[in-house]
Amino acid sequence: MAIAMPGSVTGAAQTGFTTPGYTLTVDTPPDVNAKQSAVTAITGTQTGVDAHSIARPFTLAFFRPKVFGVLGKPNPITGLIANVPRNIFKAITRKGLTVLSGQPNNVGITRTEVEVPAGADVADPANVRAMLSCHIGFLSALSSGIGDTSVTGVL
Repeated sequence: MAIAMPGSVTGAAQTGFTTPGYTLTVDTPPDVNAKQSAVTAITGTQTGVDAHSIARPFTLAFFRPKVFGVLGKPNPITGLIANVPRNIFKAITRKGLTVLSGQPNNVGITRTEVEVPAGADVADPANVRAMLSCHIGFLSALSSGIGDTSVTGVL
């Protein structure tokens, strides 16, 4: 199944937010190997949060490799494959932020990269999926703490 950009996203827990939600509209991605949506509306209680605009972007993008790496031939003597390429997938969120009142906006970026060794997609798909399931659940479970630490610096 391909990446299907949703029409809305239920936000994970964050200190000071009540039932955060985001309405998405398909947007033109920055590259041909990506899909992107812009956050066009905010739901729930998120005081001070704004939707996408030119001056303060709020976008979600997913990138796949432009060229997929594949396994080479094993060494005829050792049977080992010396270099295993990695197919790198990225999820990137961009959000316009105020750095100081009266100053120009600056863009904050959150990235998650997924590196799948070539061949694992065929030889071990269940564990590729488990790696992703655990990672996304980990991020979701830590969402509020990551937000607090990103604001306070306290680990």
